[in-house]
Amino acid sequence: MRSQPISRLAGLPFLFLLLAVLAMPAAAETVKILVQSSPLAGSQYYAASEVWPALKVGDRLTLTREPDNRHDRHAVRVDWNGRQLGYVPRAENRAVAGALDRGEKIEARISRLRAERDPWRRVEFEVYLIL
Repeated sequence: MRSQPISRLAGLPFLFLLLAVLAMPAAAETVKILVQSSPLAGSQYYAASEVWPALKVGDRLTLTREPDNRHDRHAVRVDWNGRQLGYVPRAENRAVAGALDRGEKIEARISRLRAERDPWRRVEFEVYLIL
């Protein structure tokens, strides 16, 4: 069976995005790429309930690697104004942990707040890669 040549068009969308970013003036705003949107894990064990009235959509969150966490070696803690809110869910934390380990610039912000009984539905956040 003969292998088929890779289409020349396969990489064009990425190429156009890369060229657009490189062609931007130096004074242009930073480019942010959405990496993931996740619910906040473990919020019932940390300060989320205490600080709930002060939380706002768009608030910046701090992501901190916890490679020595005894429950998950890929753990990423989520803080708001110096208060721990919870963690990036275990099923979704490998890419974020890897980016932090490599020193990549990432940013997280609250994307949704709901007054729900289920703690997994109360706070959602988005993680962005900064270029």
